[in-house]
Amino acid sequence: MTKMHSMRQGVALTLALTFSLLQALAQAEVFPSKPIRLVCPFPAAGAVDIAARAIAQELTKNLNLPVTVENRPGAGGNIGSAEVVRAVPDGYTLLMTTSGIQAINPFLYSKMPFDPNKDLQPVSVLVSLNNVLVINPTVKISSVNDLIAQAKDQPGKLNYASSGSGTSIHMSGEMFKFMAGVNLIHIPYKGSAPAVTDLLGGQVMMMFDNIPSSMPHIKSGKLKAIATTGAKRDPSLPDLPTIAEAGVPGYEAGVWFGVMAPMATPKDIIAKLNAEIVKAAKAPDYVKKMNEQGYIVVASSAEQMGEMSRSEFARWGPIVKASGAKAE
Repeated sequence: MTKMHSMRQGVALTLALTFSLLQALAQAEVFPSKPIRLVCPFPAAGAVDIAARAIAQELTKNLNLPVTVENRPGAGGNIGSAEVVRAVPDGYTLLMTTSGIQAINPFLYSKMPFDPNKDLQPVSVLVSLNNVLVINPTVKISSVNDLIAQAKDQPGKLNYASSGSGTSIHMSGEMFKFMAGVNLIHIPYKGSAPAVTDLLGGQVMMMFDNIPSSMPHIKSGKLKAIATTGAKRDPSLPDLPTIAEAGVPGYEAGVWFGVMAPMATPKDIIAKLNAEIVKAAKAPDYVKKMNEQGYIVVASSAEQMGEMSRSEFARWGPIVKASGAKAE
């Protein structure tokens, strides 16, 4: 073997090794390349879970990788959120957050295990929705004015369920009490689904529920819908008045759900996640499914989500303080 031939072999081997190394590096940089975990900090079958599973299904299809939803309920969403805060910031563990977690919990809980606006990074707001005031049909209330009259006539006798202290469902009730000048007894549950189960069974009287989880029972006649909580009538229940229209001028309460990641997650991964989530949320099948269940698709940028969090934080702080509501 000549010296020149040996040199050529050495160069070829070096080039091959360099090419293999570059290939390996390129593959290592591809995101995502393994299953993604989306933590839902509320129980299965509630409105947050419904939205989480719908986007996970669409992402799984688009990415050709499993995107799984894991329910970690408790403490108004704080338990599951704290788990994501502690996760490795690599984009493979994400949180299905709510405007309640971002803007209400910091005022409601005196000992938050994390700061939702400093320890989590926005990815995208997926959907917004209004709540609906639903009543067990055995309760003799058929309008907002009926409710106000009975609550004033029998202070402390009427109760309402919520999906947990600090959720939009709870604070919709607190806002109603504050603005209507009535006393309703709050009965918190660990999620919307168990609260609705007891509402259907008559263990509680009413609920300011997220529209998607109550919609099937409204349609079947098992729950009586009185009014919605938005600034204008909800497209999914257009015949229902808003609470503001029906007797409490100025009342407005809604919620949005979206995806966040641990704060240290690299910006390029956040950008990739946002692009994939927005693409999935704008898919015709996803939009149709969400609209039919009472959701309004938002599909925001990460920057827009940050602005929305700050706006909700400023809006809800005074309301929570005025209500005197506290949770531990």
